[in-house]
Amino acid sequence: MRSPALYGTIGSLVLTALATAPAGGAGAPPVAPPAPVPHRIVFGRCAPEEHLPATVQCGKLSVPLDYARPEGKKITLTVSRIRATAPEERQGALVFNPGGPGASSMEFPLYGALPRWRRTARAYDFVGYAPRGVGRSAPLSCQDPQEFTKAPTDSQRYPTEEFKRQKVAEARAYAQGCARNAGADLPYYNSVNNARDLDMLRAALGERKLTFMGASYGTYFGAVYATLFPGHVRRMVFDSVVNPDPRQIWYRNNLDQNIAFERRWGDWLRWVAAHHATYRLGDSPQAVQRAYDRAVEQVRREPINGKIGPAQLQAAFLKNGYNDLYWPLSAQSLATYLHGDSKALVTQVLPKGEKAQDEENMNAVYTAVECNDAPWPRDWAIWDRDNTRVARSAPFETWDNAWMNLPCAFWPDASESAEAGVDAAADKAVTQSGIRGGVAEELAGAGNNVAATALDAALGRQRVPLDIRTAPGALPPVLLLAAERDAATPYPGAVELNRRLAGSSLVTERGAGTHGIALGANECVNHYVEAYLLRGEAPGRSVSCAPRAEPTPAQRQRARTSPAT
Repeated sequence: MRSPALYGTIGSLVLTALATAPAGGAGAPPVAPPAPVPHRIVFGRCAPEEHLPATVQCGKLSVPLDYARPEGKKITLTVSRIRATAPEERQGALVFNPGGPGASSMEFPLYGALPRWRRTARAYDFVGYAPRGVGRSAPLSCQDPQEFTKAPTDSQRYPTEEFKRQKVAEARAYAQGCARNAGADLPYYNSVNNARDLDMLRAALGERKLTFMGASYGTYFGAVYATLFPGHVRRMVFDSVVNPDPRQIWYRNNLDQNIAFERRWGDWLRWVAAHHATYRLGDSPQAVQRAYDRAVEQVRREPINGKIGPAQLQAAFLKNGYNDLYWPLSAQSLATYLHGDSKALVTQVLPKGEKAQDEENMNAVYTAVECNDAPWPRDWAIWDRDNTRVARSAPFETWDNAWMNLPCAFWPDASESAEAGVDAAADKAVTQSGIRGGVAEELAGAGNNVAATALDAALGRQRVPLDIRTAPGALPPVLLLAAERDAATPYPGAVELNRRLAGSSLVTERGAGTHGIALGANECVNHYVEAYLLRGEAPGRSVSCAPRAEPTPAQRQRARTSPAT
């Protein structure tokens, strides 16, 4: 399940603060020619498409598409920066990735203006970037954006056989669309290449060693980086940790998420029931669940505004599993909807300024990275068996999560992607009435890629996740952060990474479930983060913090007249 961009917009910040190995190996650090030395990034005004204020500078970084062929095709990544606000205290650049896969941190430089980030912003240049495939960084697309975001759509907790057949067909078509659009480039959207791009960025910023903060998926490819380049690490903060065990990447991690989301959904149900006097949705978790189920059936019969059906409602209420500051808003909007007023629910559910193209792009990158990183079951019967079993005890999100990842069951291998690229280039030539100019070059390049991928296949290069681990003393101390009841990245993953990265320290927020806890509402956690980033002080052991306070219920009348956003 894609984690939302934890800090992807200033709006969400206000809310929280308010492998395939590239074609050179598999499983072990890839054997490949050294990456070219990048030119220093030249920063200047940001392109209008970035929608960033003049205080932010932007630049570009050229990286190899395939690090096994560093002199071959190049792609360009977009980068953003604001300099440290206290030059006399400057310690270097802090690079941030918010997760996904598929999320951009181009807005990260703006975080320095937020109160809890200001001390860190004094000491570091805040550097964001769009990873390969994201935004304007060699953007990836698998489906027409309007088709991808069409609404309303259905969500079934216990899907019928007919609904399953429909979703299987959709997943197969989506995988074919990825191959058709990306062609031979498709296998190179993966976590190992994301880590190697990060090292190119480090060098292009003029940093001898990397200071990095990664959240959610950012912890996974950050850990890949630490395994590949331990000598290039200065400091690393891993916030809300993905389980890096190769056996978990990614199929089993997604099954584990379903169980964790069920538990976190139960936390919300219990909280709403405890505030029955405010919301009148039921005085027990079971009663609140029945109220939610009534809303699902109502939008199935009569979609709100013709756009909000069961799947849209599910996606909106899934946010309760990511951050408990959504809890009052969700309870209030559900209550008012069931009493005949849908305005608050429309405000919560319908996207606010997010373009269909951005949503489809983010999903395409998510899918490509997870499908490319590791083997997935190719037999639908295995998916059906496993998800049916998990849904018996964790029905809230299991099947929607399965549908999101199901294209990986039909994911093309490198040769199939290359052949699809040839077909797409040939089709373009036909529609443009003859092969000439750039179309001819594209067709020739696609043909060359077929030969290259055939060679890779003959050499046995296949998808196997990197075995993440470091020897004692090989890596400087790194800081891991995790909430005990995190649903998107279940807590055992943090314990596993702590075991694999020798000398790492784990900070646990006990009894809490917010996804992404660095420099947020818990001052105990913030103390450890600032001590580490500003002074290099790590606990050297596992430590814990008391949970943040649960949210207070919204005032009913106030929420009606001024719903939160």
